[in-house]
Amino acid sequence: EVQLVESGGGLVQAGGSLRLSCTASGFTFDDYGIGWFRQAPGKEREGVSCISRLDDSTSYVDSVKGRFTISRDNAKNTVYLQMISLKPEDTAVYYCAATELPYCTLVGGPTYDYWGQGTQVTVSS
Repeated sequence: EVQLVESGGGLVQAGGSLRLSCTASGFTFDDYGIGWFRQAPGKEREGVSCISRLDDSTSYVDSVKGRFTISRDNAKNTVYLQMISLKPEDTAVYYCAATELPYCTLVGGPTYDYWGQGTQVTVSS
């Protein structure tokens, strides 16, 4: 059974940090790029960051550049999203997803094959 399980979300004050984890099972992790997406109440889902399977190249949405860092540990089938200097506008449910594309994309939907259930991140002002 394919699974992506997010963890590490929670409530944090503005300026604080969190590290999200996305742990995969049921497929060959090394063969997939991983993306992080988020959806705030009343807003569309947006791509936040991703890491490619081919060369571990990364992408970030402009609003998180310099604050978020994505990394992967293939030995643990896990991708991390380190988030610092969090802002109230970062509040959302964060999802990870897996894609077979050689280079990842911040465009979600059908470009990603598997999705996790999400983890809530709440940043208070």
